[in-house]
Amino acid sequence: MFAAALAAASMDPVGVWIAHLRGLPVPSALNTVLMFYPNYVCAVLAVAPAQVLYRLGRQVREARALGSYQLIERLGEGGMGEVWLAHHRLLARSAAIKLIRPEILSDGGRDPLVSVNRFEREAQATAALTSPHTIRVFDFGVTGDGTFYYVMELLDGRDLESLVREFGPLPPGRAMHVMRQVCRSLAEAHAIGLVHRDVKPANIYACRMGLEYDFVKVLDFGLVRHENRPDAPTLLTARSVTMGTPGYMAPEVILGDHDTDRRADVYALGCVAYFLLTGQPVFEAEHPMKVLMQHVRETPIPPSQRAEQPIPREIDEFVLACLHKDPECRPHSAEEALRLACECRPADAWDQRVASSWWKTHLPELSTPVVSTMRAPNLARHALALSAVL
Repeated sequence: MFAAALAAASMDPVGVWIAHLRGLPVPSALNTVLMFYPNYVCAVLAVAPAQVLYRLGRQVREARALGSYQLIERLGEGGMGEVWLAHHRLLARSAAIKLIRPEILSDGGRDPLVSVNRFEREAQATAALTSPHTIRVFDFGVTGDGTFYYVMELLDGRDLESLVREFGPLPPGRAMHVMRQVCRSLAEAHAIGLVHRDVKPANIYACRMGLEYDFVKVLDFGLVRHENRPDAPTLLTARSVTMGTPGYMAPEVILGDHDTDRRADVYALGCVAYFLLTGQPVFEAEHPMKVLMQHVRETPIPPSQRAEQPIPREIDEFVLACLHKDPECRPHSAEEALRLACECRPADAWDQRVASSWWKTHLPELSTPVVSTMRAPNLARHALALSAVL
């Protein structure tokens, strides 16, 4: 700044000197100094605010750094916290960081340190999930002000809710292709005793991974609970926070059954499949409480009777089996649901050739792999899913 200010201040004296060399009348040397010395005074004074601004900027950069990650841009916010685009300073890798507000970590007024220790143990279990269809957790920790943060992979694609809202219900073949991948993700979690408890289209992402299209990722495993520890706090929510989404909650969850287990996720799987096939939730009402009561009391209409496209009988049976009111009559885990889903073989088989054609036609900006790790056009789409899980 000082060098640039000196160069700018010297322009007038240099002009006088050039005029003198050309034989033009110019002020004396003393008058020249008196005329232009304020320029140099300003050049010196400009250094002070530049130093202050540089120091403040460095403090902001340090404050926005979480471990090896630098926060770049806020993608979304919700009741629990914020989602930021971040960049690893050494690996040149982009990521999504979810910041959880300190008050959420208080766990109903208990010692925050105890709560943080519990959350860390839960986070370690969640990060141990290795299914390729589960969103990867790179890192987690707690900032100096008590904010809990999660570092997750950044995806190129669309969440299923926005995908269906924009492009309409999925063909049966594609819907079952998606559901089988979701079941594989949840099956691993269920095998180690984790219950997701918030399975819904907004938490499921269809994306392009490498050269594969319609590769499904299940998001928001930060809300899981250990099935064999029902009284333990959830990973990212306090006990006072209501869990689940009304349109995807199992009857036993709504009724507050303390024996809620992995079969609640199976019920939500049925709700997701129903939405993918029909473009409509299982039950609709003007008030969330009425939706909850419908899940408890009313028998769902088969998706084939509400869809504009033909739905094979075996898919109807799969969806209705998952939506059974009695948990004992549902598939007992996502692994069992996966077995039933694999038995559904609709005529419109969905493979990579068909998927590639669909993406290149409807989402061309996401259909081609790129070298850059900073795909700005996709940030808003990623925020749709991430802000929804908040």
